[in-house]
Amino acid sequence: MRIGLVIYGRLDTLTGGYLYDQIMAEALMECGHQVEVISLTDGCYQKRLQQGLSPQLTARLRDGDFDLLLQDELCHPSLFQVNRQLRRSGGPPTVAVVHQVLCDEPRNRWLNRFYHLTESRYLGSVDGFVFNSRTTRRTVEDLLGEERPHVIAYPAGDRFGRSLAPEVIRKRGLQPGPLKLLFLGNIMPRKGLLPLLEALAIAERGSWRLSVVGSEDFDPGYAAEARQLVQRLGLAAAVHFLGSLQGEVLRRQLAASHLFCMPYAYEGFGIAILEAMAFGLPAIGSSAGAAGETIANGVNGFLLEPDDREGLAPLLADLHQDRQRLVDMASAATATFESRPGWQEGAAAIEHFLKEMVSGGIAVATEDGVSGSQLRRTEGETESS
Repeated sequence: MRIGLVIYGRLDTLTGGYLYDQIMAEALMECGHQVEVISLTDGCYQKRLQQGLSPQLTARLRDGDFDLLLQDELCHPSLFQVNRQLRRSGGPPTVAVVHQVLCDEPRNRWLNRFYHLTESRYLGSVDGFVFNSRTTRRTVEDLLGEERPHVIAYPAGDRFGRSLAPEVIRKRGLQPGPLKLLFLGNIMPRKGLLPLLEALAIAERGSWRLSVVGSEDFDPGYAAEARQLVQRLGLAAAVHFLGSLQGEVLRRQLAASHLFCMPYAYEGFGIAILEAMAFGLPAIGSSAGAAGETIANGVNGFLLEPDDREGLAPLLADLHQDRQRLVDMASAATATFESRPGWQEGAAAIEHFLKEMVSGGIAVATEDGVSGSQLRRTEGETESS
């Protein structure tokens, strides 16, 4: 197959969504398919919308001799009108790779209503979906009011290889001293660093230390506000901003931590949760979003309500005092990681789905409705309970 992959910016951007797209593209090429990355210019939402009015973009996607277009759903402002033009002119099938639905994220409801207008039109313009979780699938189907051909291919946590040895995890957990908490994500509102700092200010100061790993470039204003809040709350001695870490440096940070701590982050899946569990880190996540598809409350971590600022401190106090429970939860986290499929399995499920979309094994939509073979759902090999 000749596949066009539409993204904003560069494929090597350091986010979980881009990592997913990158691994998917590399796997498709290893299977012998041609993948051409079509990079759209990123910018504010208004500029993204304006980009979709360009006849050159429509022509490029129509005339690229593609068997199929894979589109990162993040590009929806630039593509919802283009896709309708492609459909009218008999263009190739379009499949959206959905990591997270923008209008479902926690923010001002009026702004989300504006996003909903564009995003729902985009979701209705594609022929099928690659979802990263059941939560993302349900969100999209609720917006559409219908089910369309899709595959659920969960992200994996095996980017750094095998998990730590049980004896290493046990020794780390039983060592005295403050709990070493890890925040691993780019610093932006959706990741919930500000409410985390407010919640930590309630906890006993000597019981924890927080390492913040992630870029401050995605939302410099929010990052500056986080640094100011650390000073205002008197947390400077306990909170350390480490910036973006990669490779062996990130691996060492994961190996040295006790807990993955992002209880106020809204995630479409949360690749970092599973990567942390590979290193025996129980995870504290949010009950909103898809974190609950990985975190079993009280077993391999904890889930907090998005507005629960008081619930974090007692959890940390309990694990700080009961190190054997920390070790037991770390063992459960490792078991969760080891039970999940790797990136290779997810990529295989995606390739199978795309081949069926191109071959006509799955129906695609036309201006008049569904055409081709009978509409059916394709379950990914990586889908798990």
